[in-house]
Amino acid sequence: MLVENIDALRQAFFDTMAEQPFWADAMVILPDHIHAIWTLPENDSDFSNRWRKIKTRFTQSIDFRPSLSKSLASKGEKGIWQRRFWEHCIRDDQDYSVHLEYCWGNPIKHGLVEKAKDWPYSSFHRDVKRGIVPKDWV
Repeated sequence: MLVENIDALRQAFFDTMAEQPFWADAMVILPDHIHAIWTLPENDSDFSNRWRKIKTRFTQSIDFRPSLSKSLASKGEKGIWQRRFWEHCIRDDQDYSVHLEYCWGNPIKHGLVEKAKDWPYSSFHRDVKRGIVPKDWV
């Protein structure tokens, strides 16, 4: 669902970033979920509102009509997103590295590709260009 509508998802992110800024330190889009590391402005910890805006914008921009449970339908949900997300504040440089590599390696973990460079929907490619990670990282 997500990669098939990657342009709409990117637009939802860009629109949200313009309205409520943040930096995406790492991002990987998989067919059915996303992993991200964000840096928010100082004195701003509002991850939830940003995710809500991204999910809402994306959902409203695509034509998706699954058969929904009564519970989802009664809440106006479309069944694309899980209701919650996992938030973790990075503790130190080692913790940052672990989570960065988790993002890069997630398509490999899910059997989508053999090497991170082969998954097109990842900040891995940006990080290679920036000299943060070698192209042949596995």
